[in-house]
Amino acid sequence: MPPRLRGGRLDGMEQHTDIPAGTAPTGTGTATPTTHFTLRRSRTDRMLGGVCGGLAASLGADAALLRVLVVALTVITGGAAAIVYAAAWALAPEDERPAV
Repeated sequence: MPPRLRGGRLDGMEQHTDIPAGTAPTGTGTATPTTHFTLRRSRTDRMLGGVCGGLAASLGADAALLRVLVVALTVITGGAAAIVYAAAWALAPEDERPAV
């Protein structure tokens, strides 16, 4: 006997409603994170303005890798990435944690 559709699911099939931690249902079938990203400049991991150090801390990446990426993007884009870095330096607040 083939399964029948009843109540939005197949008869005899279990419905799983596992929602990953840190996400909230949106009603569209996708889950979105409940936290938002905030860029803060690092006080401890800085070479110039702390932008790459703060970005690395937020993303869980290596700050040295991000610095190399910013330099490469600056060369490739003819200086546009340096302007974006300077804007982030001017606009992003410093981390509240004191420097050690």
